[in-house]
Amino acid sequence: MTDENFKFLADIAYEISGIVLGEHKKELVYSRIARRIRKLSLQNFDQYCQYLESHRDLETNEFVNSITTNLTSFFRESHHFEYLAKTVIPEWKKTKINQPIRIWSSACSTGPEPYSIAITLNKNMNIKSFDVKILATDLDSEVLAKGRAGEYSLDDIEQLPRDYLSSFVRNEKSGMGMVKPELKELIKFNRLNLLGPWPMKVKFDVIFCRNVVIYFNKETQRELFDRLADALEDGGYLFIGHSETLHGVSNRFESIGRTIYKKVK
Repeated sequence: MTDENFKFLADIAYEISGIVLGEHKKELVYSRIARRIRKLSLQNFDQYCQYLESHRDLETNEFVNSITTNLTSFFRESHHFEYLAKTVIPEWKKTKINQPIRIWSSACSTGPEPYSIAITLNKNMNIKSFDVKILATDLDSEVLAKGRAGEYSLDDIEQLPRDYLSSFVRNEKSGMGMVKPELKELIKFNRLNLLGPWPMKVKFDVIFCRNVVIYFNKETQRELFDRLADALEDGGYLFIGHSETLHGVSNRFESIGRTIYKKVK
């Protein structure tokens, strides 16, 4: 796999999914895409890149599945977690003493997003000194079950920065790692259809709603973002996906960063 091959694949990965494939991911990309090359009876990475470019409709999903199998979605679109750590949490340390902190991961899938939130909180604040809860919801009951279990392959976990590995209990024999209990306790997993009724009574300080509205038409997007604004505390934060925007969709937020918004009304 040449540097040009890797750059091409990394660019496609970011364009499609927002996943950033740094140089340290080269070996992982090599091993995963080599499997696709063999399955497609191609000869080399040059041929695969050409195939991917000319068969976007057929191969895109297979490509994304291949590179995310072991990358998972932990800390996907990492700038959101950096903003949470460097801007939001310092605000909470001043304003949320003796007040609840509520965060909603509204399309949590198998759990990497809410666990990434929990790890970020644990690394940047004394969670035992605050009333912190994370709600994680999804429409799919099967992925919610995996999220509740909080168990992931060591291949997934070992892609994380070294200082985050302590958030898991590793079992070399089974090849799995379990999220530590103190982090699991922060999160409640519930089934929820974003387009249906929302039973939550509390308002949230932060909502993650990423890579969801791209599947909705503009009218549905407007309705959803209006409901999300209603569900946020005044001045609360909304994080959306890398290919999504509130421009021309909602006037209830101000943009304060790349796909980061603050409720203004």
